[in-house]
Amino acid sequence: MEKSTKYCLSFQLILVAFFTYGQSLNCNVFRLEGDSIKYKACEKTTETVKLFYQFDQRFQDGLSEAIKIDPNFDYPYKEQSVAYLKSGDFISWKKLIDKSVELNPKANLAYRGWCRYQFFRDYEGAIQDIEALEKIYPTGYLGYSVNGDYELRIAKALCYSATGQKEKAISIIENQLAKKDHNVGLYDYYQLGVTYFETGKYDKALENFEKQSKVYDFAENIYFKSKVSKIRNKDYLDLKSLALKTYDDGKTMKDGYTHHFNKVYRKQIAEL
Repeated sequence: MEKSTKYCLSFQLILVAFFTYGQSLNCNVFRLEGDSIKYKACEKTTETVKLFYQFDQRFQDGLSEAIKIDPNFDYPYKEQSVAYLKSGDFISWKKLIDKSVELNPKANLAYRGWCRYQFFRDYEGAIQDIEALEKIYPTGYLGYSVNGDYELRIAKALCYSATGQKEKAISIIENQLAKKDHNVGLYDYYQLGVTYFETGKYDKALENFEKQSKVYDFAENIYFKSKVSKIRNKDYLDLKSLALKTYDDGKTMKDGYTHHFNKVYRKQIAEL
């Protein structure tokens, strides 16, 4: 193989490894780089993840073997951590994911930061991780939350909002939405609208709730529109009824593991 062709192939594999890391890491990139140890550890990790269920002891054993092959390879630490997180062993999760971040912050800060937000409501910790990632990619794409609902800068804004820094949260979301390459998430306008509502800026809140309706309308969004109407002494009962119906139809904020930030429940709508 000519040298230029070899380098081109190597670069392509590196790109593949970068964009799929944590899901289907291409182990060949390590072989091309001449790192046979990491290649073997990677092969053992991907084989284990493919063959065994996360709560199967063979899953953990296989990943432990990969770590023995190369203790400085972050991927098996992260995969081990996921099973502990799902089982509720948060101490073991933290130890493993911290090691993974230590070895490869580029690949793992996003995951740890989101988990700190989603599962532990560790808003300050999540902000630290996402801002550390921003230092690595100051103007570039950071990626999305594990559940796919939020670009990570939007997630950071939710953390600032949760800690009472509403104006900063608004600024972050507005800046992100203004980017031409930003793909509007399922709840972006809603979260911005709620934050404006909480600061008493009802015109801006309603503007964003209306934008949200065009992306995806759901009970919580309609509920907040009815709240704005009620505050302004306008007829809000039709919106309240629509929010209740929409809730009963199952069009609400959903997450497979936890409850969304700024989620609203049927009782709150009924008591409006």
